[in-house]
Amino acid sequence: MNQTLAAEDLLTETELLRVRDAIGAAEMRTSGEIRVHLEDHIEEDVLDHAAFIFEELGMHRTRDRNGVLIYLSVADRKLAVIGDEGINQRVPENFWNDVVGLLKLHLAAGRAAEGLVEAVHMVGEKLRGHFPLRADDSDELSNNVSFGRR
Repeated sequence: MNQTLAAEDLLTETELLRVRDAIGAAEMRTSGEIRVHLEDHIEEDVLDHAAFIFEELGMHRTRDRNGVLIYLSVADRKLAVIGDEGINQRVPENFWNDVVGLLKLHLAAGRAAEGLVEAVHMVGEKLRGHFPLRADDSDELSNNVSFGRR
């Protein structure tokens, strides 16, 4: 990634579909909900801003409060993975560190799409242990990558 790359330019249309499909596949194994959000640039702390985006996307409105946001500020190379309170009540504090580490490695190597797909699959596997798929599960949130501009 370079400093002038806009969030919308990070992934091709085909790569966006791969990420969306990865979210759908991951959510077939858990009742958790996963979103990926990309932005150009932020000024504030990445975790604070990711929490703001989490609320803006309505991710706190899931039945089991088990949504997870994978957030990336493209120009700043800042990222965060945050879960809702239903997850945070069940998992240790650094539960998402391995997902962040995996994504950072891929981004540093210029493999954003592969990194996001693998991160989504890893989140799905981690959620499955705490939030297995329920018989009455429904897809509560969009699987499309969302974008913001700052």
